[in-house]
Amino acid sequence: MNKHLQSLIQIANLDKQIDGLEPKITEVRKELDANIAQKNSLLHTIQTLQEESTQLQYEIQQNDRLIHDNATRLEDISKKQQEVRNEKELRALSVEEDIAKENLTLANEQIQRLQTIQKAKHEQIAQLQEDSIKLDSVIAELEQSTKSAIESIKQEQQEIFKQKQNIIAQSDMKSIAFYEKIRRWAKNTSVVPVFKQACGGCFIRLNDRTYAEVLCDENSIITCPHCGRILYPTDKQTYKECVQ
Repeated sequence: MNKHLQSLIQIANLDKQIDGLEPKITEVRKELDANIAQKNSLLHTIQTLQEESTQLQYEIQQNDRLIHDNATRLEDISKKQQEVRNEKELRALSVEEDIAKENLTLANEQIQRLQTIQKAKHEQIAQLQEDSIKLDSVIAELEQSTKSAIESIKQEQQEIFKQKQNIIAQSDMKSIAFYEKIRRWAKNTSVVPVFKQACGGCFIRLNDRTYAEVLCDENSIITCPHCGRILYPTDKQTYKECVQ
């Protein structure tokens, strides 16, 4: 096995270790992130309720204008009734008066209904704001309690990353660039063993020529003709042993 391939195997294994620590961070942050998500959900609900309350206030103001307009109309009708000259005009004014009074009643009822809904929303907002403040306290405590654990994991990642950088510094840059290109899509299966004459990435059987190159070529980096992953020989007896 040539030294460039050995370097890529080492780098690939270190990349796996670095990525393998991410789930640990996620697990440590699980409760914290759940509370942060809950806080964001509360804030979104509060914003929605505030927008709905603003819309209700607009509708209340519209009904206030209706009350004002119909009250003014009733005053005008009252003045006209004092100057009425015949029965026909009196009946017409009476109909207008009934309509104006009905509009007043409906507007007042609508305002009462809207104010009741608005009051309920204000109470919801107040309760949610109180819950949000409590969550802030919980989040602060969790951030403090998880801080050291997360820092420890990140420190471990950094140490592994330094090992990787040291190997890269002593490696062939063309080989590294080739590996990084494959890693963009293959992730942690960029460099795989050959087991039972099959690629350890796509599991498709290699032809005899390619298999022989993997086993014997000391100068080249051999890739799978089917998927393009970098291949290396192994003497392990099971696939699980190969990828460990």
